[in-house]
Amino acid sequence: MTGRPRRARGEGSIVEYDTKAGRRYYVKATVPDDTGTPRQRVKRGFLTQKEAAKGLRDLIRSGEQAGGYVPPTRQTLGEYLDEWLDGIRVAPSTEASYRKNVRIHIKPRIGSITLAHLSTSKIDAFYRDLEREGRADGTGGLSARTVRYVHTILRKALADAIKDAGRGLPTNPADNARPPSAKAAKAPEMMWWSPEDAQQFLTWAEDNVGDEYVVAWKVALATGMRRGELLGLRWKDIDLDNRTIAVARSVTTVKVKGEKQRLVEGPTKSGRTRVVDIDEQTANRLRWFRVYRAGNLAIKLVNPDMVVFGDEEGSWRLPESFSRTFRQQLARFRRTQPVNHQIPAIHFHSLRHTHAVWLLKAGVHPKVVQERLGHETIGITMDIYSHVMPSMGKEAAAQLGAMLYNHNS
Repeated sequence: MTGRPRRARGEGSIVEYDTKAGRRYYVKATVPDDTGTPRQRVKRGFLTQKEAAKGLRDLIRSGEQAGGYVPPTRQTLGEYLDEWLDGIRVAPSTEASYRKNVRIHIKPRIGSITLAHLSTSKIDAFYRDLEREGRADGTGGLSARTVRYVHTILRKALADAIKDAGRGLPTNPADNARPPSAKAAKAPEMMWWSPEDAQQFLTWAEDNVGDEYVVAWKVALATGMRRGELLGLRWKDIDLDNRTIAVARSVTTVKVKGEKQRLVEGPTKSGRTRVVDIDEQTANRLRWFRVYRAGNLAIKLVNPDMVVFGDEEGSWRLPESFSRTFRQQLARFRRTQPVNHQIPAIHFHSLRHTHAVWLLKAGVHPKVVQERLGHETIGITMDIYSHVMPSMGKEAAAQLGAMLYNHNS
């Protein structure tokens, strides 16, 4: 017994038929072959109508990936990535980072593979190669964090290739690839200072380091500003009467091979300006610093549009040099301490973590901390700093118990 097609015209058909072993189903559909020519294809032997429906979907998908026939292309991955990098719209520093990773890691290993022949298995082998011996200096493999970042770049580039049917890439082979896990690529353990640690270092720095650095470090601790935000701060952003700082911009370094590095001023990471309250002592220190800059260097350095923590000419300081000075001075200080009583050797970015930890441990609501740090959501703040708030659950339980039992019956 032969059944009737069960789908509308153009959608393929599912047909019943009888065999000695019992009822079976076959499917048929007209789909493009490897040359793009429409051909009718038939698959038989499905035991149930449900299996047949899945078989029909697979049949249609095999010839009509991405909504239609995708002709093969001879373009290599490396050639495509060069075009892709010229057309993406990202921050200059992000573009520079993408270009560096494509140039150093992706193109030398798999750049010669055509897009049409790029497979998930080849990408997996590429990641394992990076883990074993991916360092450009030949001294070993890349960290899980770096390999996962390379995966992020490659996956994004291939996702954009799919949108262009002429690239011959019907599906993204990076979607099912196996880069290092997010857990393996987790950032190094967060470090921060206690108030006593900070006081020790800053007291020493007052007598041993230039004032422009010490004041900057104090403002970083008092506001939680990122390095680029601190270096992009202008005098017009500071309202000393109301004790507020408007965090409106950020300075980043852009490095492109063959070109001189340059500094670029752009928006904050969130793209929005945030206003941060500061304490009276920090405001007084900034008042003193403005007088110091005007008197010791030049009055023009405290004009509203001048950067607060610029060099002697009023230009931006190089972010990497700024961080390096912090590390070097901290190392100098630690050498003056007993070996078994040294403060932690943190990075400059850890001053931002220190700011957040101090506030949270003092009981400041995480929403306030989120707004001061400029995180997109309070969830980001909680995810980053939840491990430094182990007592919050106990405090909540104690408060609930007080409400539940401490009442007049």
